[in-house]
Amino acid sequence: MATDDAAETLAGVGEFAVIDRLVADRDQPSAVALGPGDDAAVLYTPDGKTVVSTDMLVAHRHFRLDWSTPHDIGRKAIAQNAADIEAMGARATAFVVAFGAPADTPAAQALELADGMWHEAKLCGAGIAGGDLVSAPQWVISVTALGDLDGRRPVTRAGAQVGDIVAVVGTLGRSMAGYALWHNDIDGFNELRRRHLVPKPPYGQGRAAADAGATAMTDVSDGLLADLGHIAAASGVVIDVSTDTLGGDRDAVDAAAAAVGVDPWEWVLGGGEDHALVAAFAAAPPEGWRVIGRVLEGAPQVLVDGAQWRGDTGWQSFD
Repeated sequence: MATDDAAETLAGVGEFAVIDRLVADRDQPSAVALGPGDDAAVLYTPDGKTVVSTDMLVAHRHFRLDWSTPHDIGRKAIAQNAADIEAMGARATAFVVAFGAPADTPAAQALELADGMWHEAKLCGAGIAGGDLVSAPQWVISVTALGDLDGRRPVTRAGAQVGDIVAVVGTLGRSMAGYALWHNDIDGFNELRRRHLVPKPPYGQGRAAADAGATAMTDVSDGLLADLGHIAAASGVVIDVSTDTLGGDRDAVDAAAAAVGVDPWEWVLGGGEDHALVAAFAAAPPEGWRVIGRVLEGAPQVLVDGAQWRGDTGWQSFD
């Protein structure tokens, strides 16, 4: 979607005119009874429960405009929120987005951002139901995701039981590898660099896991060990991860790790923003999931091959 004049800015076009362009000709999914254009959106909630999650992206902290296009940023903003809904065993139905940017931001960039958001929302069967546009000193994107359990019980972090197996669906370490390549200005490895800009959550697999009896689940946003740590703490168990089961992930980032000069296991075990799903199961996981560990009795912690991991375990928001 293009503006009439590529030189137009948000200030020049005006808040409501920009919003009109952002929402024009968008097809809402059936879960949205009333979309943008009024004081609030209206959504259908067939089973009477709504799953809600909120996340925020800040320029220079969560994305860089010299690395990513606005379309990429829009996709990433939706993907990371949709993954949280998936991790509850639900399906995303709608997103509400607030966007802050400097007044001299080209209006075309805001439209490209919205296009990216709609692209990703449609991949998971959802839409953008509403939002806000404000002036800010830098780009800030806040997304609230809403989801439907379709009659299922939510899968929390607190249900893992001793004797469960631990399995993952999706890939690990790719986003951190891409970040390191961008940060160190290392060319090549185009797929890894791309995966940092736009993650690929395994849409639909959260519901598959819930239907298969997942006892606990989360998405890998901060790092495999960090996020498993949340399950271990909430469930009061030990989780032991086997590196023998993660060789494919290590091999996928091994050459990039050598180019950067780091241990590839640091990315596989501690790298975040891949938005894979990891869950505990009392029985066999669904097709496509890989068993990577087991749940043991003991004081809550995460082990790697039976021992404590001495490397980084994942992202810290205030480091």
